[in-house]
Amino acid sequence: MTPLTPPALVPGRRLSAEASALRERFPPRPAGGSWEATGHDRAAVLRRLLAPPFPLGNASSQNHRKLGLARVLDWLGAQPGATWQERWMASGADGNADWRGPAIRWLKDSGRIPGENKQTAAILGSGLLQLICGDVIRPGICWLLATDAPRNLAPEMARVRDPAGFAALTAAGKAGQASFTTTRDAVDLVAVIVAAKGGTVGDITVGDCLELLEAGARTCAGGKSPYFYQLLHAAGTFPAAAPPTVRMFHPQIQGQLTPEQLIDRYDIACRPVRDLLVDYLRERQPGVDYRTLMGLAYGLGLLFWKDLENHHPGIDSLRLGPDVAAAWKQRIQTKTARPAAAAGQAAPATIPRSAVAGYLTMVRAFYLDIAQWAAEDPARWGPWAAPCPIRPGDNTHRKERSQRKSRMDQRTRERLPVLPVLAAAAYQARTGTAARLQAARAARPGELFTAAGQTLRRSVLVRPGTRIWAEDPGTAARRDLTREEDNAFWAWAAIEILRATGIFSRGRPVSAGLVSAFVQLTG
Repeated sequence: MTPLTPPALVPGRRLSAEASALRERFPPRPAGGSWEATGHDRAAVLRRLLAPPFPLGNASSQNHRKLGLARVLDWLGAQPGATWQERWMASGADGNADWRGPAIRWLKDSGRIPGENKQTAAILGSGLLQLICGDVIRPGICWLLATDAPRNLAPEMARVRDPAGFAALTAAGKAGQASFTTTRDAVDLVAVIVAAKGGTVGDITVGDCLELLEAGARTCAGGKSPYFYQLLHAAGTFPAAAPPTVRMFHPQIQGQLTPEQLIDRYDIACRPVRDLLVDYLRERQPGVDYRTLMGLAYGLGLLFWKDLENHHPGIDSLRLGPDVAAAWKQRIQTKTARPAAAAGQAAPATIPRSAVAGYLTMVRAFYLDIAQWAAEDPARWGPWAAPCPIRPGDNTHRKERSQRKSRMDQRTRERLPVLPVLAAAAYQARTGTAARLQAARAARPGELFTAAGQTLRRSVLVRPGTRIWAEDPGTAARRDLTREEDNAFWAWAAIEILRATGIFSRGRPVSAGLVSAFVQLTG
């Protein structure tokens, strides 16, 4: 199971008074526990979702959808609850991005499917898509952002839920001269809000948008572009009092944090030391870039002082005893392993820290700076001047560089043998996408064609353009073959150029980095 984190304000991001007032003025709509469509029985749900506008024009694709709808209803019907939404929540699927695994296992155990195959997963995705677009269930925003199924949520919402609303968004994107990709991604996020909250595009509130942005910041999906908010605003969805952008009060795009906000992320107990660290960052701020300032806050606030507070509760002075300093210098040498590594029995609970010398130098500079500033401004810095616990011999830069080079060489030796596999995969993807694009160009709209081992149907477009689209006859999933061919070509070209030229990056051949990325992608 892949657990999903509910949306919450990102730690360390403090909103201004004006931004907090806007958030209170425009709260998100509650998700709702019960509504008419989710309370229908199985027969009523089937009647509604098999009647226009839900059925597809292609008979084969519609048969797959009908089967998928029935199987998902079978699975949800076995869960406790009085409504389909209650059964969806009781199944645990809303907290699991890979929801199809438990559903397939139940269907197999109950004898409703003979065995698992790729087609089964696609069928279940199409069935759940109908339930979402029909407002029978409303998954959470985090789940919708994290899952890879069902697909094509926005096109289906535009077809069956709110054609006029989504058409207005597309028109607003064209009027604003946004690129096709930017508008498409924004519309996808609008569809997520409609799916999670119900209603239509015109029902979306400012608070709904903020909730989605915060959810995006908390999930593995990462941060989401706020352009969808501007698109909704341009389409006339919000009242006149709504701000034109969310930049001023969205925590992920507020810009650089202040020294106070950087330090307060680490919840330092000793207020005088907290204020000292803030003052130190302010003093250093004019002479360093923001990334360096963040590193200083992390090293001094978390790795140094917060670690001391955790191991020596009540500590309130920079004057460290020899045993306290020695214990800290020993602890900084290691860090806790990631959960994935720590889960294995053979993996240690801690692993060596790779940048120890840098953090020791940072703490030493902190002490020496305060000592120097104390001579110039005794009233401000004098009370904090103390002997530096880091001796010059503690900074083993030479040893650290040697260990780093050894690790880099070992990674290259491990990954280099699979470089031909990466090159072959890139070449195969380039030739396959080119063959499919050529075959699609030769086919008429609505006609099936087979190329590179795949059978697709060229899409029938209301407004044909320069891009060639096709769809899977089984799942009705649409694909931009022009974009696929372009991406595959440039991926192949980049790999071949870097492999042939031997360009180096960060002290090692780029080809080794490419191999590392390939290994991560393919497992």
